[in-house]
Parts: sequence; C-alpha cells; structure tokens
Amino acid sequence: MDPRRLPHHVAVIMDGNGRWARDRGRPRIFGHRAGIESVRDVVKACSQIGVEYLTLYTFSRENWKRPKAEVSALMKMLRNLLKNEIKELDRNDVRVMAIGRVDDLPDSVRKELSRAIDKTRDNKGLTLILALSYGGRGEIADAASRAAKGVLDGELAPEEINEDTFGRFLYAPDVPDPDLLIRTSGELRVSNFLLWQIAYSEIWVTDVLWPDFTRNELFEAIADFQKRERRFGGVE
Repeated sequence: MDPRRLPHHVAVIMDGNGRWARDRGRPRIFGHRAGIESVRDVVKACSQIGVEYLTLYTFSRENWKRPKAEVSALMKMLRNLLKNEIKELDRNDVRVMAIGRVDDLPDSVRKELSRAIDKTRDNKGLTLILALSYGGRGEIADAASRAAKGVLDGELAPEEINEDTFGRFLYAPDVPDPDLLIRTSGELRVSNFLLWQIAYSEIWVTDVLWPDFTRNELFEAIADFQKRERRFGGVE
C-alpha cells in the first residue's frame, strides 16, 4: 500500500451482520453488535493512515421495514455508540457528520448525534460520515426539491441547473465523491447508496461478512485501488 496514493474518500456498505449471526445460530442483533468492533477498527485505521473521509452506510431508509424489535435494538445501539465513542473520536481528531433524513430518527438518537457533531465540529483529522435513514434516490429527490424551491424563490434560473449547481443541493455538498466504494458479504449491488456520488468510484467487493472485516481487508482494498487506472471516461 502506497501512503502517497491513498483514496481521499472511502465509502463502505457494511453488509452481512445477519448472516454472520445466523451462521452461529444467534439472533440478527448479535451480528449487529459484533459489527461494532469492525466499525471501530476501520475508523481507527483510516484515521491512522490519513484517509480524509470515511462514509459508512449505517442505516438505510429501507431498513425501517425490518421487524420493529430489530429496528428498536439498532436505534438503541446507535444511541449508545454515539454516546460512548464520542470522547475517543474527539481525542483522535475525528469529525463526525451525518447524511440522510435524520429527522426520521428517534429523539434520543438525534440528541446524541447532534452532540457528537457539535463536539467534533472543529476537528481536522478524519471526517466520519454516518449515512442514517439514508437512500440515494431520496437524496437526489430532496436535492431536486431544494433546487426547484431555489428557482421558485428567484435564487436560481432553470438554465443554471447543471451537474455542478445541482451538486450543491445534496446532503453534503462540500464532501468529495468517494474514490473507493467497499461492499462486504459478496453482494454485487450498490443498494441505493450514494447513487450520485459513486458515478466514478472504484468498487471493491469482498465475500467477508462485516463482523469479520478488519483493517487488513481495508488495506487489501486500498492496495487493489492503487493498482487501478482511473481515466474518468478519457484515455491514458
């Protein structure tokens, strides 16, 4: 792995918690709890090697369709994780952000999330972006709605809307697009994640289930990324 050619932004679809638990004869929530250790390891690794942005697909809008007990347990885990990890994140100069329809989250989760964002706002190290109640199509629809409002308010002319101006209406317009998208569990789909932003992302898929994913797999993904030639539609 060449430290001079690191991806600026790594995005991760963390998949396989349920299968990991099922393979061990345990309930799905057991796998979600185990996956927290992988989150810690990957966040620390990205911070230590100098990755600038890490976006984790933490909870999708589609995840609200899961059994009520599982969703409730996930929200409790998220609240506790934010509450318990914030000091460590702040100590390591990590800045916390969130994208998605966060107003959908329970009040207790939004409270801890706001606290984490406020406490780490001025940190200069890794920016950790949590995709919460997030969907790529929803983000594009929300951006289109905001752009339309700008037109109605006279702040933007229809002919001024292009890829650059539209991008300003996304959830995190100042964050660069992911250079590397990692998907665990071997599934070959992007699952409605960052649909606008991953247009030219390099994709790396591993059969490893998320609770078994460590910094070793992360480094393997980055090393593979560094072997690729990124032409963005051009020629060498």
